[in-house]
Amino acid sequence: MNGVWPSKQEFDREIQLYQDLAASIKIVRLNLSPIPYRFRVLVLLCSLTTLTYLDRICISLVGVRLKADLHLNNEQFGWVLAAFALAYALFEIPSGVLGDHIGPRKVFIRIVLWWSFFTALTGLANGLIALLIVRFLFGVGESGTYPNCILVVSRWFPVRETGKALSWVGIGSQLGAAMAPLVVVPLATAFGWRVPFFVIGSLGIVWVWFCYSWFRDFPWQMKTMPVPEKKMIEESCRHNSQQHLVSWKLIFRNSTLWPLMLMYFCCQWANYFFVAWMPVYLQEGRGFSENAMKMITSILFIVGICGFLTGGVAGDWLLKHSGLKWGRRLTGMIGLGACGFLLMVAALSAHKHIAVSCLIGANFSFSFGVMVSYAVCADIGRNNAGTVTGAMNFFGQMGAFSLALVFGKIVQLTHHFDYPLYLVACVLFTGCLLWLAIDPEKTIPSIEKMQVEGQ
Repeated sequence: MNGVWPSKQEFDREIQLYQDLAASIKIVRLNLSPIPYRFRVLVLLCSLTTLTYLDRICISLVGVRLKADLHLNNEQFGWVLAAFALAYALFEIPSGVLGDHIGPRKVFIRIVLWWSFFTALTGLANGLIALLIVRFLFGVGESGTYPNCILVVSRWFPVRETGKALSWVGIGSQLGAAMAPLVVVPLATAFGWRVPFFVIGSLGIVWVWFCYSWFRDFPWQMKTMPVPEKKMIEESCRHNSQQHLVSWKLIFRNSTLWPLMLMYFCCQWANYFFVAWMPVYLQEGRGFSENAMKMITSILFIVGICGFLTGGVAGDWLLKHSGLKWGRRLTGMIGLGACGFLLMVAALSAHKHIAVSCLIGANFSFSFGVMVSYAVCADIGRNNAGTVTGAMNFFGQMGAFSLALVFGKIVQLTHHFDYPLYLVACVLFTGCLLWLAIDPEKTIPSIEKMQVEGQ
């Protein structure tokens, strides 16, 4: 201004500029800050399932190296994979029940601390017996993850958002499995197969700190959460604070739960093939190099993310246009049926690249339909969603246990990696048909309702 006072018009113009700037900053802050709390909780759940699969798939990615170093055959390696699945199955129901009673936050902290320790301990194993013990205890630690995730969704999300929320929980698993080859294989190549277990085991400590310091079991426990969002969730979520938990014996009387559990037993044959046996199948069964296996595995699970997204949107659309019963059924049947068909084609194909394309398509189909199973758990379980999901996952992990043993045994006897895939496809077709007996409208009655009906 060179010593000259500005005119009134210039002064007013400067004031207006500062006011406009302040308003712009306020608008930016308003646009960035009000991310709904339930979506922040969903990020936490997604990161949890990402970690579980990052840990879980690590052993299969280094399977060829581990078998050579510890002198294990395919049947013995199958027992190592099965040890995890068996422990996961046995402790799934107790962990789900525990979440219903003490809340998912405490269970999550126990889960992640336990599995992080035994993930790291896997890198110290020096033989078959040590591996069996460590992987069994690792499975004990990881059990309960999904039942408690479903419990959180039932408490934190309105019914209309359940499908999309569950899809993102599932996406976390595919994200972890997609990231794992890009992390594990380079580490194993550079430092040996043991080092990836030490690195991945340390990541869980960071997650535990964040969960302990920020997350709470119910929306009303979050002091900084906006009241309108709390009220909206309370009025439209699956969880009902007026109802009490019922005995697991009464839960097992539900006519939909049994076909749901049997279906999930079949479903997990596909999942555990992709997570546990596929890297070895690609290298020893189809002749791919370790580096090619790394890229194929990563691409397969990235496509699986697309399957979860598509399944969530399609599931909500089918729910709207076909009703709850057939919306859930069609989503599950399409996913399992297509997955079984593509695995059959992969086994029949003599061309390894066609087989890989079919495997990628099969995982897309599996991802498309799998999370609707968890939606049914929330539908019929409501306040008991953790217990119901634990029961379903128990049967699922027994399916994974069966697959781990049968796959290795058949390969060891026949020296052919495609033969077990025929069996997996047939099991999936059975699971597809079981969806016809699943009715998500048959909810587990509350104690209050049972008292009124005199039961």
